[in-house]
Amino acid sequence: MADGGLASPRIGVGGISIESSTFSPHISGDDAFTERRGEDLLGYYGFLDTGAELREAADWVPLVQARSLPGGAVAAATYERLKTEILDGIRAQGPFDGFYFDIHGAMSVVGMVDAEGDLAGAVRDALGPDTLVSTSMDLHGNVSRNLLDATDLITCYRMAPHEDAWNTKERAVHNLLRRLRAATGADVDARRPHKAWLQVPVLLPGEKTSTRIEPARSLYAEVPAVAAEAGVLDAAIWVGYAWADEPRCQAAVVVTGDDARAVRAGAERLGRAYWAARRDFEFVADALPLDQSLDAALAAGAPRPYVVSDSGDNPTAGGAGDVSWTLGRLLAREEFADGSTTVVHASIFDAEAVAACVRAGVGARVDLRVGAIVDAGPSGPVALSGTVYSITDGDKDAGTQVVVRSGGVHAIVTERRKPFHHLADFTMLGIDPHAMDVVVVKIGYLEPELYELAAGWKLGLTPGGVDQDLLRLGHHRLAPGVFPFEDTSLEPDLAAVVTRVQGGTVVEEPAC
Repeated sequence: MADGGLASPRIGVGGISIESSTFSPHISGDDAFTERRGEDLLGYYGFLDTGAELREAADWVPLVQARSLPGGAVAAATYERLKTEILDGIRAQGPFDGFYFDIHGAMSVVGMVDAEGDLAGAVRDALGPDTLVSTSMDLHGNVSRNLLDATDLITCYRMAPHEDAWNTKERAVHNLLRRLRAATGADVDARRPHKAWLQVPVLLPGEKTSTRIEPARSLYAEVPAVAAEAGVLDAAIWVGYAWADEPRCQAAVVVTGDDARAVRAGAERLGRAYWAARRDFEFVADALPLDQSLDAALAAGAPRPYVVSDSGDNPTAGGAGDVSWTLGRLLAREEFADGSTTVVHASIFDAEAVAACVRAGVGARVDLRVGAIVDAGPSGPVALSGTVYSITDGDKDAGTQVVVRSGGVHAIVTERRKPFHHLADFTMLGIDPHAMDVVVVKIGYLEPELYELAAGWKLGLTPGGVDQDLLRLGHHRLAPGVFPFEDTSLEPDLAAVVTRVQGGTVVEEPAC
């Protein structure tokens, strides 16, 4: 160990992670979160499992990390309970040399603006000025100045879909250890890097910013190139979260390192490239109204299976998950009436409808009103008459799941909210998605297994709390000048703010 570095630093772990649509009526309460503590929390991070190199590199102190499926805004009482537990844990088990802060970045809390900024500030106050904080985030999060100032190291995913999620968390931990073990003597501030931050006034849905396609693919390819430059530790671009209405919601760039000029230049290079590409972003698939998407899927010679994204009620972006509008449209299509053409719809959660199917049993005929208990806005409940095709118990997310067949429509109804990302999500219900003519799933861009499944694909533009047509949602609290809500040819000020902590105070460094 170099002189002055910490051979075995003491590091706390905690955070709250959720993506929250302020346009969804769903409220994320206590039951929305999976809470991990102690060894269960450390074991959640494979790179911190017993015997792992990073596990042995520090004295890890797990507090609590609460994680939820995306949904509506978090109930204020739930947020305060989790925040209090984190802060109490810091005070009781500290002091710490470092803290790993695991968040999403798009959490909204009822009655609050910039929830992560509030949480990060409270964590910083509890930790004190000498603890280094490293934050990992989703690239669909937001980076406010409050969040920036409360953390020393901050990074996010570089891929959408998020195939590098665990790599990103490990990078955040690795960077923290790297700084704590550096030879700085007793000078805590010397361990802290310069941070170059700027917000780019662009706010687009994830379905237009997938790193599978241009321009995001090339933009994100520049991130590791900037991070590899001399004097730079890490670099990150945040797309921001489009379905919350807060001033912090816009794209952002942060570059960290020991060379103030290099981090400033890197951040401005990435920020200007993002702004220059703002009109080039397109949907990751052909994006059409639902009826046109179904027309394409049902056209003669269309490849099978044909996947259609029911994007407006995508629960993994914050949709309620019980909007019944699309299921109603499927039931009304004559092509599915006699059963010769098949479609599976995944899914709607409705505990009462599931219970009715369980009482009736497999093979029984049921007449139901399904969905719209949480989000009734687009259509209200839909009438579903058919045969109970299957009943499956025990899913950790969905609870009991049923499939009701009406003609060729196979409607999946779950007890609780659940995303359908994997083939096993279907096959466990007795549905082979490869054998279906059409697969309609509440999702935006397709997760890897669905992407491989799709012989054809349309992004259905459907209503809901994460409507892809952002301009009809009614944002009114965004910062001025955010594209595409305001479309201007005027160049924004994309000069990076460079900060560093000195003596517990955040100091802005002058431009060179």
